Amino acid sequence: MDNVVPFRNVSARVELAEACGEWFVRVTENDQELTRSFDLESFALSFAEGQRIRLGLHTMTRI
Repeated sequence: MDNVVPFRNVSARVELAEACGEWFVRVTENDQELTRSFDLESFALSFAEGQRIRLGLHTMTRI
């Protein structure tokens, strides 16, 4: 499920989290937030890494 939520003055970032056996990647950019869920950690990591590269970030955060 994808959710886009407007924010104010938020810098771009990529966050990865696990909850109840499901993996979530949250991408924040241009005052918007996108959250995607994955069953497999490897798929979540791959998506998060791609978003990190696309945004030109040096790191992603595991929460």
